[in-house]
Amino acid sequence: MTIRVLLADDNEMMRRAISRLLNGDPEIYLLAETTSFADVVRIASKLRPHIVVLDLHLPDDADVTPLHVKSNLDGIKLLAISIWDDDETKNLAQAYGAVALLDKSKLSTELIPAIKLCADGHQSAGSNAEPGGPAN
Repeated sequence: MTIRVLLADDNEMMRRAISRLLNGDPEIYLLAETTSFADVVRIASKLRPHIVVLDLHLPDDADVTPLHVKSNLDGIKLLAISIWDDDETKNLAQAYGAVALLDKSKLSTELIPAIKLCADGHQSAGSNAEPGGPAN
């Protein structure tokens, strides 16, 4: 099975690096990239990825809330990514319904395994992952 992924990150260099990483794995197909929460909802509704890799700190319209994103990703797994590892970020990942919160500095080794585990229906292998969602 090919795992369809939508990537959302506002940092162009980070997006390029993640894109290269994802495109280097034959089991993963990068459907699209975006820089906003509103586009995540719009693109995910249209293309129905298996997984959304989402930077939690996108500059975006205040009208797009975590609940709005979560409710529009029904059946789509979300892997949150961030450079921050504080309680506020962990709570935000939970609000979005993320199955894991991955540290951006460790994506080169953790992102692909996390995507594959999520696609198989298991928790991700992220450093902040725990059963039921991101770490507390």
